[in-house]
Amino acid sequence: MIILTTSALAQELSVIPRSYSTEFTLSLRDDSTNVTKYYEIINATTVNDYLNFSNTFDPVLVENHFYDLQLYIDYNYWNLNQNLWNLYDQLWNEDLPITEYILKDRIFCTDQDINQLDGQYYKLNKGQYNTYNDYDNTYLVI
Repeated sequence: MIILTTSALAQELSVIPRSYSTEFTLSLRDDSTNVTKYYEIINATTVNDYLNFSNTFDPVLVENHFYDLQLYIDYNYWNLNQNLWNLYDQLWNEDLPITEYILKDRIFCTDQDINQLDGQYYKLNKGQYNTYNDYDNTYLVI
């Protein structure tokens, strides 16, 4: 699962896909509203085994929502398919769409600092409950 924030700035993603490409389409579906947004990624780089790219999400991601992420290459476009440029006859006769999915994953959106190596875990009820301490007359926000 990938953790992203509600930031309006570009966010970096680093994934291990099924196949590597520098240009692909990112599909993001909100599980709560079932609304899908599409983004064209043209600046992906490969470092070791990771595919790194950045994207600005518009509209901004919603706090505590889950998203379905799909990265795919749609070969129905001329500029992405080398076989169409070379007039490969077998593809011309097929009516089915040609799409290669290179990654399917889940995204969770939160603004909490999460780093399990440092012991910072996601807290479901962070900031919702107050605890009163009778000893020194203070309130603690949990």
